[in-house]
Amino acid sequence: MRTLLITGPGGGGRTTVAAGTALAAARAGARTLVLGTDRTDTLGAVLGVPVGPGPVEAAPGLTARRVDPDADFRADLTALQGRAASALDLLGASRLDPEEIAPLPGAEELAVLRALRDAALSEESYDLVVVDLPPAPRALSLLALPEELRRYLRRLLPPERQAARALRPVLGRLAGVPLPAEWLYETAARLDLQLAAVEAVLADRGTAVRLVAEPGPAGADAVRTAALGLALRGLRTDALIATRVLPETDGDSWLAGPVAQQRKTLEEWRETYAVHPVAHLGRDPRGTDDLAALAVPAAPAEPGTVAWPVTDRLADDGVLVWHIPLPDARRDELDLVRRGDELVVTAGPFRRVVPLPSALRRCTVDGAALREGELRIRFRPDPGLWPRTP
Repeated sequence: MRTLLITGPGGGGRTTVAAGTALAAARAGARTLVLGTDRTDTLGAVLGVPVGPGPVEAAPGLTARRVDPDADFRADLTALQGRAASALDLLGASRLDPEEIAPLPGAEELAVLRALRDAALSEESYDLVVVDLPPAPRALSLLALPEELRRYLRRLLPPERQAARALRPVLGRLAGVPLPAEWLYETAARLDLQLAAVEAVLADRGTAVRLVAEPGPAGADAVRTAALGLALRGLRTDALIATRVLPETDGDSWLAGPVAQQRKTLEEWRETYAVHPVAHLGRDPRGTDDLAALAVPAAPAEPGTVAWPVTDRLADDGVLVWHIPLPDARRDELDLVRRGDELVVTAGPFRRVVPLPSALRRCTVDGAALREGELRIRFRPDPGLWPRTP
């Protein structure tokens, strides 16, 4: 199964492109699912078919569904109360009824991640899943969530601290009540497994991101920032869809200024991205006929992966070099901090804590440089840790 994530600046026609991409794939013969993540039914408005939490057939070969974060949050909290029943009773806590549970901040992001995981594990065997993600800033936070949460879980509840797990039933019988630590670790392990499944989908070679933006100064800045955040996460940008592109006109038209501005932005984008212009229809697209008229390109057959290779330059310079692709990054926006076996990389407004490859853990950082859209970090072997040659 392939997964195509659609995001971009707010108001750039993101949902329209998601629907158009899914429709093009379905008409090409791929069994396609398109997931909407907006609370209002923007996806259904574009497709011309109401879309809710249950799957609906929007066109031959195309299934549409909308994420329901409220229902998912209620189900999760109700299940958690059931698993922690003994501890809650011990504390004299009053349980919440599903009807009185309102979603907390972050529930929507977790619901989207769950929907992505469920789609990958679905028995329907879709060839392609198209996800209409929120606007780029929220989408980037969402895509970072699985890795960050797993890291927090490992730090706060490390598995190795369960060494005395076999003694807990005995201690529980002596105390007369089950020990809370048992269900806490079980809940953490269950959450870690679910997050790992989402990480596997995002890291799969069949997953790519499609950026959507209207060409212009604001769109250009937003695209650069979004592409930098995606690159730092190791996610591949499949294409940049330039929406609402105006037709070329003569110099006397009032559209001459906006057309020239769009043309300039498109030329700049083509230097870095695979750009697909989508013409302005003169109205908001509604229904499959309008979506087909946009001629949005279908998803790539084999997206591929983003590599962060380590090159061996020990013989020439005595260093190993770690290459991290960061297109359009700027030197003054970059920062690196070595923390044990991890490297904290800051690029613009984004930060990621990444584990070092095993060979680099026995090295010290010797310097870094930004060259040709790559952050190249030099590591020199630590004599006290590096294997000695006879």
